[in-house]
Amino acid sequence: MSRPDPGPPPGLYASLDSLLEARQHCQELPLFSRPMRNSRQSGRQYSRLRGRGVDFDQVRAYLPGDDIRNIDWRVTARTRKVHTKVFNEERERPIFIICEQSERLFFGSQERLKSVLAADVCALIAWTALSHNDRVGGMVFDARQCHEVRPRRSRQAVLELFRQLLSANHALGQHDQDSLNDQDGRNEPLNLALRHSREVIRPGSILYLLCDHAAIEQMNQALLVPLAAHNDLVLLPLVDPLDSQLPTHGPLAFSQAQQWLTLNTSDPAIQAAYNAQFTAQQQAWQHLARRLHCSLLPMDTRLPAVEQLHNMLDPRPRRGRR
Repeated sequence: MSRPDPGPPPGLYASLDSLLEARQHCQELPLFSRPMRNSRQSGRQYSRLRGRGVDFDQVRAYLPGDDIRNIDWRVTARTRKVHTKVFNEERERPIFIICEQSERLFFGSQERLKSVLAADVCALIAWTALSHNDRVGGMVFDARQCHEVRPRRSRQAVLELFRQLLSANHALGQHDQDSLNDQDGRNEPLNLALRHSREVIRPGSILYLLCDHAAIEQMNQALLVPLAAHNDLVLLPLVDPLDSQLPTHGPLAFSQAQQWLTLNTSDPAIQAAYNAQFTAQQQAWQHLARRLHCSLLPMDTRLPAVEQLHNMLDPRPRRGRR
């Protein structure tokens, strides 16, 4: 009599229960510390005014003191009376979470895999945004495709985002990794997501980008520039201790798709080169954050997502002078 398949070990994949349980932490996180609004129809995040930075409301007769730049010349010509456009200030800022779930995140040497950590962070941000009455949506991407959920102020939007997240997360380890063997960046998963993001993200949003720490090497940074120029951006690269330092265990064999590599981890030169690669990635992320005037918050697999976000005193997006 054969034994039943025990299935994957606990913690290997994200679970719906863990994503739903993240809701209990949303009130204690300092992600959104802007002033509270009294209106039930508007979120807590103020819009950044760009130009007018407002929504058109109506046309009315011109009154002394109105800005002549807002005169509606078409209506004025038709009615032969001066009319001006009236605008309403945007009362909210959508929250949009871009979350990677590619094969390279199916890795972790400590408490959790990078893919699971990304899912946990995504859930915490989504529940926190909804608890503040903000519209929340996002995009889940891997090396092959992107699935977006348009920002809405509803629990259904969060659950739809979780559905896409769990679908991509549970597919990890089921495909070959040929897509990772890309030396020129054309198939870099993050580039695919950034190109698609420009088509679906509304200017004035707050963007949270969860991706692998190594993505900086093949990222097309030009794709991030317009997103950062018209939105507030928070970079959350996912790191694991093995990203920065190899264990000292003599020769170790590594495989990827059909390729094999053996490294002598006891060789000081190899250890130094490996660490130098990680340090270069760190510096590249820091340079990118300074260039785009955005926040950089690395997430570590050694610590729970809620603990890391809570310890970041006020990680709301900050803008520097341009």
